[in-house]
Amino acid sequence: MSENLVYRKATALSDQLWGGRFRSPADPSLLALSRAPDSYFRMSPYDLAGSRSHVRELHRADILGEEEAERLLAAIDTLDEDVRAGRVGPNDYDEDVHTFLERVLVERLGEVGGKLRAGRSRNDQTANDLRLYLRDHARKLVLALAGLQDALVAQARAHVRTAAPGFTHLQPAQPIVFGHQLLAHAQAFARDADRLRDWDRRTALSPLGSAALAGSAIAVHPELSAAELGYDGPCENSIDAVAARDHVAEFLFAASMLAVNLSRLAEEVCLWAARQFGWVELHDSFATGSSIMPQKKNPDIAELTRGKAGRLLGNLNGLMATLKAMPLAYNRDLAEDKAAVFDTVDTLAIVLPAMAGLVRTLSVNADELRRQATMGFTLATEVADWLSRRGVPFSQAHEITGALVRTCEDKGLDLHELSDADLAAVDARLTPEVRPHLTVEAALAARTGHGATAPERVLEQIDRLTALLERQRAWARDYAGPTT
Repeated sequence: MSENLVYRKATALSDQLWGGRFRSPADPSLLALSRAPDSYFRMSPYDLAGSRSHVRELHRADILGEEEAERLLAAIDTLDEDVRAGRVGPNDYDEDVHTFLERVLVERLGEVGGKLRAGRSRNDQTANDLRLYLRDHARKLVLALAGLQDALVAQARAHVRTAAPGFTHLQPAQPIVFGHQLLAHAQAFARDADRLRDWDRRTALSPLGSAALAGSAIAVHPELSAAELGYDGPCENSIDAVAARDHVAEFLFAASMLAVNLSRLAEEVCLWAARQFGWVELHDSFATGSSIMPQKKNPDIAELTRGKAGRLLGNLNGLMATLKAMPLAYNRDLAEDKAAVFDTVDTLAIVLPAMAGLVRTLSVNADELRRQATMGFTLATEVADWLSRRGVPFSQAHEITGALVRTCEDKGLDLHELSDADLAAVDARLTPEVRPHLTVEAALAARTGHGATAPERVLEQIDRLTALLERQRAWARDYAGPTT
């Protein structure tokens, strides 16, 4: 199609929602910049949900008669079905989702379709669409995240008594059970899910009825529309309702924090699967190979997840920079919110199931974990604790144990391999009674406080986490608002 023909067809003033006061059509370069990207039209079901509520508002305001309202509602339902089924979509000249849907309704209903615009603005429509989209997809993310947590809990339950080395500074520190390590990741993800639940509490207010910024003289019962769409109520301030995007930034922060936690798990999987660690074996269905080295099995899911975390952080930072110093109320800069949100949601939607499958199918090398559990003198703290319980000030116990480790290094022995004479040579208070404490089992059993690594405490942690997961799932499934 020639540029002149595109210009003529796309810029007819009647094709736009805003052309009444203009004497000449828009330049093609303006239209190219102004038209919403194709991905933005995914908002159609949410825009139509808002339109249903608005039809009822117009009926209450006597803008629409009973028969007109029924025709519009039926047409909206049909259009919703057609959009979801792919039978109808935007053309090249629809500036945004609102233009697209109004065009189709006018084509199908004539003047009645054109009445729908009364009492509302694209400003409150787009704010409403994105809130509905985010509230819906926050729940989808929580359900997908629950799948990853399920995988971690299942592996943790299988390895409640699998001894493993615990690390600080990536150096051997103290023995733990491997299930405890897995649950540490699950606990972070549980907070991510709760963060989204808490975010939703602040976001569950409807901007409909705010119109452009001052409120509507026609849609004067926004509390009714809010209830119909599953909100807790309407926004308190019509200017803030159309201008605010802090709920979008907060969603992106919650998603970015989730991405960071995913990246931390991904990094550990990369380490665990390395031959130098040898803790886990990747399942063939969740690993890739090398185009030149036939022996390779690469943790690509983990690496891709780790990489995508950076992009999600960029989405958050980009939106924050866009919002900085923006005057009230609505400005077209705010159209950037959807690009950041859609990329973030789409990315997590593919990352979470892949990571869940990766974790669920890991084969854990329990024998190797047990062998490494005492490497690097991880039982040294047991000696210091034993001395402390016998009345030795911990500052001295720490020094004595450090000297004991030096002796081990000099002799090339582990702590339990030292003779009674070796112990006494370091300090007379190191008697043979310390020996029962120099085992992995004793070290694990001694840590019995709430949240500690003793197997019994880990089992209790699993029970509590499983109950929390059920509450998170219930929150996601009980949503009363529009969904796709």
